[in-house]
Amino acid sequence: MSSDADPGAGTEDARPAEAPGDLDREAKADRIRELLATEGDAVAANTRGFNEGRYESTARLDGYEALKDEARAIKEDAIERLPALIDEVTETVEANGGTVYLADDAADANRYIREVAAERGAERAVKSKSMTSEEIEVNDALADDGVEVVETDLGEWVLQLAEEEPSHIVAPAIHKSREAIAELFAERFDPDDPPETAEELTMFARERLGELIEDADLGMTGANFVAADSGTMLLVTSEGNARKTVTATDTHVAVAGVEKLVPTVEDFSPFVELIGRSGTGQDVTSYISTLTPPVDSPVPDFAADEGPLADGSESDREFHLVLIDNGRLAMRDDETLRETLYCIRCSACSNACGNFQSVGGHAFGGETYSGGIATGWEAGIEGLDTAAEFNDLCTGCSRCVPACPVGIDIPWINTAVRDRINRGEADPSQLDWAFEELVPDEEPGGLDLGTRLVGNYATLAKWGHKTAPLANRLADVGPLRAVAERVAGIDRRRDLPAFARESLVEWFEARGGPAVPADEATREAVVYPDTATNYVDVARGKATVRALEALGVRVLVPDLPGSGRPPLSQGMVATAEAAAEDVYAGLAPHLDAGRDVVVIEPSDLATFRREYERFLPTDSHERLAAASYDAMEYVFGLLENGADPAALRAPSEGTGPVASGRRIAYHPHCQARTVEVGEYATATFERLGYDVLVSDTECCGMAGSFGYKTDYYELSVDVGEPLVEQFGDTDRTVVAPGTSCTEQLDALLEASPLHPIEVIAPRE
Repeated sequence: MSSDADPGAGTEDARPAEAPGDLDREAKADRIRELLATEGDAVAANTRGFNEGRYESTARLDGYEALKDEARAIKEDAIERLPALIDEVTETVEANGGTVYLADDAADANRYIREVAAERGAERAVKSKSMTSEEIEVNDALADDGVEVVETDLGEWVLQLAEEEPSHIVAPAIHKSREAIAELFAERFDPDDPPETAEELTMFARERLGELIEDADLGMTGANFVAADSGTMLLVTSEGNARKTVTATDTHVAVAGVEKLVPTVEDFSPFVELIGRSGTGQDVTSYISTLTPPVDSPVPDFAADEGPLADGSESDREFHLVLIDNGRLAMRDDETLRETLYCIRCSACSNACGNFQSVGGHAFGGETYSGGIATGWEAGIEGLDTAAEFNDLCTGCSRCVPACPVGIDIPWINTAVRDRINRGEADPSQLDWAFEELVPDEEPGGLDLGTRLVGNYATLAKWGHKTAPLANRLADVGPLRAVAERVAGIDRRRDLPAFARESLVEWFEARGGPAVPADEATREAVVYPDTATNYVDVARGKATVRALEALGVRVLVPDLPGSGRPPLSQGMVATAEAAAEDVYAGLAPHLDAGRDVVVIEPSDLATFRREYERFLPTDSHERLAAASYDAMEYVFGLLENGADPAALRAPSEGTGPVASGRRIAYHPHCQARTVEVGEYATATFERLGYDVLVSDTECCGMAGSFGYKTDYYELSVDVGEPLVEQFGDTDRTVVAPGTSCTEQLDALLEASPLHPIEVIAPRE
C-alpha cells in the first residue's frame, strides 16, 4: 500500500485561501494521510487476511446461510423480549449466588464497579478483552481510586503500554507491526535479551502477564453471550486469558451490554459456529468457555511454595454481572438503530470494507466502536456528533451485508444516520420555503452544499447534457475547478465526466424507436436509462440495445427519472424515496405489459432490489425487483434459453486495444457482487470464448462520489491500489460495469475500461 498520490502538476500553487469548511476537510485529509503512512500496511495485511479466511472457512461450513438465518432469528427474538430476559437473568444469577446490576449509563456502571473493588480491598484488577468495558472507560474510573488495571489480552496489553486506543473490534492492535511491538517492549522493559520474533514477543508477554495475574485481587471479563435461563456466560477468546482472569481471583466482575442476553444456553450454538469464521477466518477460536458463575473451583494460592495450588477447600468467590444500558434500550425502540443490537462484535464488516482495510478504526471509528456497524453503536451510545466524525467513510458499497453473520443491513443504518446528521447540521437561517422553490430535492434548507450538489446529480447531469459541449469546457477551467474544490469539496485531481450532446433516450427516439417488430420478438424489455448511461456514457446504452436486439428482444428506452442512488449515498433519504416512487410510476405500465427491465448500472439495480424495499409498498417492490435484471444477467439468461450466441461478438473480432480481443481483465462492481449478479458477465464471456481474469479486489475505492471528495482522494486511490497490482501491467482488455469503477480504473490504469456489454454487442 502507499499513501503517495500525484496531486497533478501546478495545482498546489493555484489553491485559493481556505474557507472554514476547507479547514475541516484538510484536517480530515491530513489525518487520513498520516494513518495511511503509519498504520495502513499493517491494517491492510491483517484485515484482508481475515477477510480471505472468512471466505475459506465459511465455504467449508455446511448450511452456512441457514446458520446465519438461525442466529438472526435468535437475536431478533432476544431483543424483542429484552426486558423480560433482563428480569429472568437477574433471578437466575442471584439464585446461583451472584449479583446483577443494571447500569443506566457508563457513570452508573463505573460507580458500582468501584464500590465492588473498594469492598474487596482490590489493589490490582486484571481484565480480559471487553469492548463494553472500553465503552464505559472503567480502567480510568478504577485508576482514579488507586486500583492498578492490567489488560491480559495481548493486543490490549500492547495498546495499554503504548497508551493507544484499539483500532479493531476483535484485533485491537491490528495497526501495529511486529517490529513496532518489539521496539515498544524494549523501550518499556529494557530486557537483557530483547524479544524480536512473534514467538519471542508472545512468550515475553505471557511471562509478564502471568506474574501480574497471580497478584491480582479482582478479575473482569466481558461476555459474548449470556443465557437468561441459567446465567451461563459464553466467552470466546484466542489466548485463554479470560479463564485465568476468572479463576485466579476471588472476585469476578462481568461487564456486558444488555443486548448480549439470549434466552437459553442452546442458543449459543449457531454463534459458536459463526463468530470465529466471520471475524478471523478460524473454524473455531482457540478457547470457547462456558461458565455459570460464581464458579465453584477454589481460589488458587500462588504464594504457597509447597503443596497444591488449590487445596480444595470451599472458595469465597463473588460474582457481579453488570448489565449496561447506556442507550441500548432507547436503541431498541428506534426503528433504525434497533438492528445494531443484533451485532455480535465479530468485525466481519470491518474486514470486508475497502476503506477500513486502508485506514483502520483510528479513522473509521468513534469513541469505542469501529467499522461499518460503528455508526449505529456510536449514534446510539455517544450521539450523532460522534457518528458524524466518520460516518461518511461508509460508501454504501454493501460488501459488509453478506459478510455479517446476522444479516444486519449496515449500509442502511449508515444512510439513515447520515440523514439525521444532515438534518441536524442544516443551517436554520436558510428558510425551507425558499429552498423548496429553488432546489429539486426534498431536503431542508441549509444542507451542506457539497452534499446537495452530489445528491442532485441527476439534475446536474441533465443540465450538463443540455448545455454540452459548453458545460464540458467550463468543467475543465482551472479557476472553476478551484472554486468547486473550495465550496463543494470536489477534488480537482479527478477528471469530471463529460456530458453527451445526445442522450440515450434522444438517440433511441431519433433512430425510430424499437427495431424488432413485436410479432417477431422473443421478449420485450425496457432498458432503464440511468443517469450515467443516459447523459454521460451513452455508448454502453447503445451497446445494450444492440446486444438485446441481436438476440431477438424488442427494446424500448423510455424517458425515466434517476433511481435516487446519488441522494441515497448522501443520506438524503426523503429525496431518494421520492425518486423511487417516480421510477416505479414510470415503469409500472411496462410491468403491466409484461416487459422485463434491463439495468446497465449495477448500483441502480442494487437500489431497485434492496433499498426500494424501504421506499415502496411490498407488492410494488417485489414486482419491480423480480422483473429487473443486470444487463449481462439478462444476456446470459437469453443464451441459456436458446438465443443464438453467434449473434454476439466473438473474441476473434477484437474488442479494442488488444489485437486478438480474447483476453479480458474483469472487475465486478461491489454492489453487483452483493445482489449476486457479478458472475453473469464472467459466465457469458466464457461461453462466448473469452479468457477472463476476475479481480480479487471487491471495491475499487471510487464508490460513486466518494473518490471525488478532497477529504478522501488519497484514501480512494489507496483502496484501488490492489487493482493496480493485479491489472497494472496486463495486456488484457479492462472491463468493469460500474460508472465509478470505470472512472477509477481509467485514472489508476489509464486503460479506458469498457462495460461488459460493449465487448459482446455487435458493432454499430
